Amino acid sequence: MAAGSRDEREGTVIQRLGSRLSARVERWMPSPFLFAIFLTYIVFVAGLLVEGEGPVQMTQYWFDGFWILLSFTMQAVLVLVTGFVLAYHPFVQRQLTRLLSIPSTGRRALLLVGLLAMVIAWFHWGLGLIIGAILAREMGRQAHERGLNVHYPLLCVAGFMGLALTWNMGLSGAAVLLMNTPNNVFIQQGLIDSLVPISRTIFHPQMITLLILGIIYVLALLYLLSPPDSEKEGMTEFVPESELGEFVETEDEPATPDGGETAAATDTTDGPHSTETVPADRINNSRILGGVIALSGVAITIYTFATQGLNALNLNTVNFAFLFIGFALFTSPEAYAEQFGEAVTSASDIILQFPFYAGIIGMMTNSGLAGTIAESIVGFAGTETFPAAVVIISTIVNTFVPSGGGEWTVIGPIVIPAAQNLDVPLGQTMIAYTFGASLADLIQPFWALPLLGITSMRARDIFGYTIMMLILALPFFLVAITVVPYAGSFWSGIIPF
Repeated sequence: MAAGSRDEREGTVIQRLGSRLSARVERWMPSPFLFAIFLTYIVFVAGLLVEGEGPVQMTQYWFDGFWILLSFTMQAVLVLVTGFVLAYHPFVQRQLTRLLSIPSTGRRALLLVGLLAMVIAWFHWGLGLIIGAILAREMGRQAHERGLNVHYPLLCVAGFMGLALTWNMGLSGAAVLLMNTPNNVFIQQGLIDSLVPISRTIFHPQMITLLILGIIYVLALLYLLSPPDSEKEGMTEFVPESELGEFVETEDEPATPDGGETAAATDTTDGPHSTETVPADRINNSRILGGVIALSGVAITIYTFATQGLNALNLNTVNFAFLFIGFALFTSPEAYAEQFGEAVTSASDIILQFPFYAGIIGMMTNSGLAGTIAESIVGFAGTETFPAAVVIISTIVNTFVPSGGGEWTVIGPIVIPAAQNLDVPLGQTMIAYTFGASLADLIQPFWALPLLGITSMRARDIFGYTIMMLILALPFFLVAITVVPYAGSFWSGIIPF
């Protein structure tokens, strides 16, 4: 809907600003892949002008960095894919559909989708991203059928808020888990001599308090940004009604019968159209075999946490746990492999674009540009304002390096010594970092790619609202991270830790 066709006299100031910004972004925002290319050239030129590097040297930095995220890329892909597989299990989808039948108004639907997306992403960012997208699409479909007046672009933003707020602070947050991973890059570099346990980050009272306040504030923003009824655009404005369909499967189990008795099993010895079930089919689809594999993985996960406690949480244990939880849900090895294969397609854009962002990391790190950004901001900070400075640094850098763990490897070597010099606890520094890194996703479309595919939206359809969310949320979190204390004496007797 063009900006000029809107009645700007309707709605609150926030609603009008959100609508205007959404209209502008819809006209001008490029595709996420071109966004990555543009950022590449911006960093290239900045290296020339700010750091005085030559074009050949900047090109070499880009080339040298292109593959530095291969290991982390695989970890990120597994987080996303394991979450995708769980989200698309029929049992999970049925429960989501029942939940979404509860709201009786468009705004309540918006708040429910946002709340569920943020809570689930705290447990697992890949699961939160995919379920958030499913919630947005399914709620849009139900709203169309039930006559609820809901603005579909903002509904998709609500489904994305898990990635834009809570995931970095949760159980699969890359940076905090990296700091708790033995022999991590910062220990190897001699910047720290011991791990930073999650009791000082994820489960610290300051983090929990800020997380709760943040969720409440974001829900309030979603409510306030919802346009007047006359301006709301339902799902059918973006998705043809013929394509809405029944988004959630109705089967009780994945479509693989017990014992491997598949209707389309093929015996290759009798030709391509044979329907005879052979022993290999029974083995491939054996729920007994799948159950044994699943139980083995789940048992190892339980043993790991029983012997090491919650400090066992790191990217590898998270991926391992969710990989076998998915196996336990599907049980049939063949059914799980097929669903896993379908889920991998959701990560195709990550596989394509991550090397380009790794190249950006190479240029920012080797040219000294990332250090210049961090040092210029840290230089104005004192002990009390240092956490807010870290929020700003991580928000800026994450726009160019959309990876919680990848970005932290870039700015950590500058931020960690500064925190130590100011006697700011590393746990508090990490908490501040997680907020900025999450908020940057509101202007960086990279992690929205799976959501856009599931909801049939374009980045420019929703990023006017996400940018507005950032404008309204960043000042709140800068104040909150400053006034909510980290010191243990404040929390003693309130929350044990």
